[in-house]
Amino acid sequence: MKTNVGGIDKILRIVVGIALIAMAALGVVGAWGWIGVVPLLTGLLGTCPAYSLLGVNTCPMQKSD
Repeated sequence: MKTNVGGIDKILRIVVGIALIAMAALGVVGAWGWIGVVPLLTGLLGTCPAYSLLGVNTCPMQKSD
């Protein structure tokens, strides 16, 4: 898959994913907090399947010389 998650989007996904997982592990939120694995993985991998389906790309375009 092509990279379609850009800088700020990637950082936000990782932070939100870690926060949700931490809250689930500490019992602050229910088991649904483990859904934080999804944004964490998409942030780390730089690819979002939903973005591909919707045609969204937050990754800056690379110019070819």
